[in-house]
Amino acid sequence: MKFTELKNDIKQGARSIYLLEGDDAYFRIKGEEMLKSAFVQMPELNFSVMDGETLKGSALTNLTSALESFPFMAEKRIVKVTEFHPTDGEYETYLEKLFKNFPSTSILLIVNAESRKGADLKRKQAVTYVDCNRADEENVAKWAYLTFKRAGINASAEVCSAIAKYCLCNMARVAVETEKLIDYKKEGTLTREEAEALVYKDADYRIYEMTNAVSRGDYDKFLIIQSELCQKNGDETTLLSGLFSYFKNLLFCVSSKQSEAEIAKLLKTKEFAVKKNREQARALGEVRLKKFVSCTYGALSQIKGGFLTPQAALQKVNCEIFFG
Repeated sequence: MKFTELKNDIKQGARSIYLLEGDDAYFRIKGEEMLKSAFVQMPELNFSVMDGETLKGSALTNLTSALESFPFMAEKRIVKVTEFHPTDGEYETYLEKLFKNFPSTSILLIVNAESRKGADLKRKQAVTYVDCNRADEENVAKWAYLTFKRAGINASAEVCSAIAKYCLCNMARVAVETEKLIDYKKEGTLTREEAEALVYKDADYRIYEMTNAVSRGDYDKFLIIQSELCQKNGDETTLLSGLFSYFKNLLFCVSSKQSEAEIAKLLKTKEFAVKKNREQARALGEVRLKKFVSCTYGALSQIKGGFLTPQAALQKVNCEIFFG
């Protein structure tokens, strides 16, 4: 199920095993908080945490023993395991019997930031999989809209979508920025100008804006964003490295014959991001992107070789991008 479905699912009662897996830390943390709040009494006695990296081979008996222990003066106890990736052999030897006959007084909460090789836990008996991967722009914007509404603030769909974009749909960041805007606004209508001025834009989003300025030939906008990034994120070398990485990913997206889902898996990003990258890459063109990759790589090499200062290298790249 999606993370957004977890709240309603909890109302139906406790499941035996929950697997909260995905790259959005906000969803993983909030999912854990919701489960603890719903099913744990006296967490200091009925909630324990184990490190999945230490549960290898016969050490898995420590987990089975913890789950078979009775809660203290309560209906349920939760055993949380972080980054838990048993092999197929370990699952069959130590866990399969437990999963098939799971103790009714315990809940196993598995919290993984990513999936790895080994037993496919999400497909195992009694496991309830909760997708905690980064949400798409539409769902993040919807969350922001409802959060503002509950706080007595009116924010249009356009404003909420802008906030999602500025934060690259990272819910941890969206939550912080939304709370900041609520504290600032108190009530009334939140405008696009206020969101633009107050929300801190992710560096990757600012680079996305820079490349959009390139496709439009907007040199002034390009330099304004560039100046802001240099001030906030360090120096010219860091900016050039970010540009090089971004141009390289755009080139890969536009030249690859693979599907958006396959590219997203390779780049460890979302399909939505790959779709946007392909749109931007087509606007720039494959020939221009090859030139941009080459000139930014060359500039970084000259900095490392001591032939150019970072400032001179950035100026050279700017000239090559806009004036050939």
